[in-house]
Amino acid sequence: MLMANAGDGVNVRYLASMLASWYTEEGVLPACMGLTPESFTAMIERFFPAAVLPQAPARSDAWLSQMPEKPELEALFAENRPDDDISRQWIASILIAGCAGRRHLWEDLGLFSRLDLSAMLQDNFPALALKNEHDMKWKKFIYKQLCEREGIYACPAPTCAACADYALCFAPEDQPSS
Repeated sequence: MLMANAGDGVNVRYLASMLASWYTEEGVLPACMGLTPESFTAMIERFFPAAVLPQAPARSDAWLSQMPEKPELEALFAENRPDDDISRQWIASILIAGCAGRRHLWEDLGLFSRLDLSAMLQDNFPALALKNEHDMKWKKFIYKQLCEREGIYACPAPTCAACADYALCFAPEDQPSS
Protein backbone atom coordinates (compact mmCIF):
# COMPACT_ATOMS: atom_id res chain seq x y z
CA MET A 1 0.00 0.00 0.00
CA LEU A 2 2.83 2.40 0.86
CA MET A 3 4.70 1.86 -2.41
CA ALA A 4 1.46 2.15 -4.41
CA ASN A 5 1.04 5.63 -2.92
CA ALA A 6 4.70 6.63 -2.83
CA GLY A 7 6.39 9.66 -4.27
CA ASP A 8 9.90 9.73 -5.69
CA GLY A 9 13.24 9.64 -3.99
CA VAL A 10 16.10 7.35 -3.16
CA ASN A 11 14.79 6.76 0.36
CA VAL A 12 11.19 5.90 -0.45
CA ARG A 13 11.79 2.12 -0.55
CA TYR A 14 13.70 2.09 2.74
CA LEU A 15 11.16 4.28 4.47
CA ALA A 16 8.28 2.13 3.19
CA SER A 17 9.94 -0.96 4.68
CA MET A 18 10.60 0.70 8.01
CA LEU A 19 7.11 2.24 8.16
CA ALA A 20 5.41 -1.06 7.37
CA SER A 21 7.38 -2.77 10.13
CA TRP A 22 6.82 0.11 12.53
CA TYR A 23 3.06 0.06 11.99
CA THR A 24 3.03 -3.68 12.74
CA GLU A 25 5.19 -3.01 15.82
CA GLU A 26 8.25 -4.81 14.51
CA GLY A 27 11.67 -3.44 15.35
CA VAL A 28 12.50 -0.98 18.11
CA LEU A 29 11.73 2.39 16.55
CA PRO A 30 10.00 4.72 19.02
CA ALA A 31 7.17 7.18 18.52
CA CYS A 32 7.48 8.93 15.14
CA MET A 33 10.28 6.46 14.30
CA GLY A 34 12.78 8.66 16.15
CA LEU A 35 11.79 11.83 14.30
CA THR A 36 10.08 14.87 15.77
CA PRO A 37 6.32 14.87 15.10
CA GLU A 38 6.86 17.70 12.59
CA SER A 39 9.62 15.83 10.76
CA PHE A 40 7.56 12.63 10.75
CA THR A 41 4.64 14.50 9.15
CA ALA A 42 6.95 16.16 6.60
CA MET A 43 8.51 12.77 5.73
CA ILE A 44 5.07 11.21 5.17
CA GLU A 45 3.95 14.19 3.06
CA ARG A 46 7.10 14.07 0.93
CA PHE A 47 7.35 10.33 0.32
CA PHE A 48 3.81 9.01 0.76
CA PRO A 49 1.53 11.93 -0.13
CA ALA A 50 -1.43 9.79 -1.21
CA ALA A 51 -1.18 7.12 1.47
CA VAL A 52 -3.97 6.71 4.00
CA LEU A 53 -2.09 5.51 7.06
CA PRO A 54 -3.48 3.77 10.11
CA GLN A 55 -3.16 5.28 13.56
CA ALA A 56 0.46 5.28 14.70
CA PRO A 57 1.42 2.64 17.23
CA ALA A 58 1.58 3.85 20.82
CA ARG A 59 5.30 3.82 21.43
CA SER A 60 7.33 5.91 23.81
CA ASP A 61 10.30 7.97 22.73
CA ALA A 62 11.30 9.24 26.18
CA TRP A 63 14.36 6.99 26.21
CA LEU A 64 15.70 8.52 22.99
CA SER A 65 16.65 11.82 24.64
CA GLN A 66 18.48 9.84 27.35
CA MET A 67 20.66 7.99 24.84
CA PRO A 68 24.15 9.18 25.90
CA GLU A 69 25.81 8.62 22.52
CA LYS A 70 23.07 10.38 20.52
CA PRO A 71 25.02 13.65 19.94
CA GLU A 72 28.08 11.70 18.74
CA LEU A 73 25.94 9.60 16.39
CA GLU A 74 24.27 12.76 15.05
CA ALA A 75 27.71 14.28 14.37
CA LEU A 76 28.98 11.09 12.69
CA PHE A 77 26.05 10.94 10.28
CA ALA A 78 26.06 14.71 9.65
CA GLU A 79 29.74 14.62 8.73
CA ASN A 80 29.13 11.77 6.28
CA ARG A 81 26.12 13.17 4.40
CA PRO A 82 26.97 14.05 0.81
CA ASP A 83 24.49 16.95 0.79
CA ASP A 84 21.86 18.69 2.90
CA ASP A 85 18.83 16.77 1.62
CA ILE A 86 16.48 16.69 4.61
CA SER A 87 15.65 13.05 3.93
CA ARG A 88 19.23 12.12 4.85
CA GLN A 89 18.74 13.85 8.19
CA TRP A 90 15.53 11.86 8.70
CA ILE A 91 17.34 8.62 7.86
CA ALA A 92 20.10 9.54 10.34
CA SER A 93 17.55 10.14 13.11
CA ILE A 94 15.86 6.82 12.38
CA LEU A 95 19.23 5.02 12.31
CA ILE A 96 20.16 6.53 15.67
CA ALA A 97 16.91 5.30 17.22
CA GLY A 98 17.56 1.85 15.72
CA CYS A 99 21.03 1.75 17.26
CA ALA A 100 19.42 1.47 20.70
CA GLY A 101 18.03 -1.98 19.91
CA ARG A 102 19.58 -5.29 20.88
CA ARG A 103 19.38 -7.14 17.58
CA HIS A 104 21.03 -6.54 14.21
CA LEU A 105 20.51 -2.95 13.10
CA TRP A 106 18.49 -3.95 10.03
CA GLU A 107 16.10 -5.89 12.28
CA ASP A 108 15.83 -3.11 14.85
CA LEU A 109 14.99 -0.66 12.06
CA GLY A 110 12.36 -2.93 10.56
CA LEU A 111 14.17 -3.34 7.25
CA PHE A 112 13.68 -6.63 5.45
CA SER A 113 17.36 -7.57 5.09
CA ARG A 114 20.91 -6.50 5.81
CA LEU A 115 21.28 -5.79 2.09
CA ASP A 116 18.58 -3.10 2.43
CA LEU A 117 20.51 -1.52 5.31
CA SER A 118 23.77 -1.62 3.33
CA ALA A 119 22.09 0.02 0.33
CA MET A 120 20.45 2.66 2.54
CA LEU A 121 23.77 3.56 4.14
CA GLN A 122 25.52 3.65 0.74
CA ASP A 123 22.81 5.92 -0.68
CA ASN A 124 22.74 8.30 2.28
CA PHE A 125 26.21 8.17 3.81
CA PRO A 126 28.50 6.87 1.04
CA ALA A 127 31.79 7.94 2.64
CA LEU A 128 30.88 6.15 5.86
CA ALA A 129 29.68 3.04 4.02
CA LEU A 130 32.94 2.85 2.06
CA LYS A 131 34.90 2.67 5.32
CA ASN A 132 33.23 -0.66 6.12
CA GLU A 133 35.50 -2.40 3.65
CA HIS A 134 35.48 -5.73 5.54
CA ASP A 135 31.67 -5.92 5.79
CA MET A 136 31.51 -5.65 9.59
CA LYS A 137 28.01 -5.72 11.10
CA TRP A 138 26.66 -2.20 10.72
CA LYS A 139 25.81 -1.46 14.35
CA LYS A 140 29.24 -2.68 15.48
CA PHE A 141 30.85 -0.70 12.68
CA ILE A 142 29.02 2.52 13.56
CA TYR A 143 29.98 2.28 17.22
CA LYS A 144 33.54 1.39 16.26
CA GLN A 145 33.62 4.67 14.31
CA LEU A 146 32.55 6.55 17.46
CA CYS A 147 35.28 4.87 19.49
CA GLU A 148 37.93 5.60 16.89
CA ARG A 149 36.89 9.27 16.84
CA GLU A 150 37.67 9.33 20.57
CA GLY A 151 40.92 7.42 20.13
CA ILE A 152 39.46 4.30 21.73
CA TYR A 153 40.12 1.03 19.95
CA ALA A 154 37.85 -1.73 21.23
CA CYS A 155 39.83 -4.46 19.51
CA PRO A 156 43.30 -4.72 21.08
CA ALA A 157 44.60 -6.90 18.25
CA PRO A 158 46.56 -5.12 15.48
CA THR A 159 44.06 -6.25 12.83
CA CYS A 160 40.46 -7.42 12.82
CA ALA A 161 41.53 -10.79 11.44
CA ALA A 162 43.52 -11.43 14.64
CA CYS A 163 40.72 -10.27 16.98
CA ALA A 164 38.91 -12.82 19.15
CA ASP A 165 35.53 -11.33 18.12
CA TYR A 166 36.17 -11.59 14.38
CA ALA A 167 33.68 -14.46 13.94
CA LEU A 168 30.95 -12.45 15.70
CA CYS A 169 31.53 -9.23 13.76
CA PHE A 170 31.81 -10.83 10.34
CA ALA A 171 29.36 -13.75 10.64
CA PRO A 172 26.70 -14.25 7.94
CA GLU A 173 23.55 -12.29 8.57
CA ASP A 174 21.06 -13.85 6.20
CA GLN A 175 18.77 -15.04 9.00
CA PRO A 176 17.26 -12.98 11.81
CA SER A 177 19.08 -13.16 15.12
CA SER A 178 17.52 -15.07 17.95
